[in-house]
Amino acid sequence: MKRPYRVVVAKPGLDGHDRGAKTITRALRDHGFEVIYTGLHQLPEQIAETALQEDVDAVGLSLLSGAHLTLFPRVMEELRSRNLGDVLVFGGGVIPDADARELRNQGVGEIFGPGSSLKDIASWLEQALDAREQ
Repeated sequence: MKRPYRVVVAKPGLDGHDRGAKTITRALRDHGFEVIYTGLHQLPEQIAETALQEDVDAVGLSLLSGAHLTLFPRVMEELRSRNLGDVLVFGGGVIPDADARELRNQGVGEIFGPGSSLKDIASWLEQALDAREQ
């Protein structure tokens, strides 16, 4: 890792299942990231504001409610409105492959589904952020 990257992990919308978000938060911290977990029921505006205040390199969104095609783009829009369009957005949850492709086409860096290796997620994030440093 070129430097200690800062990451916000957030649960947008009304999804109340945060076990995965807490698990990835711990895994990223163990890998050397500085992680801010926002907790449940975050509005896209709140997530973007946290990203601004914490000067983060990436935002990880965890969503199981099925509203990913609405909430992920809204978070990205809010980031852009705060001149944070360069913040890497990635996500996880129960997201169908076709929707994951659509989100990647809209600028989401990667989508990780159930059963994804925590080590692989942390390594992907490290490599993606290291590549941006060059």
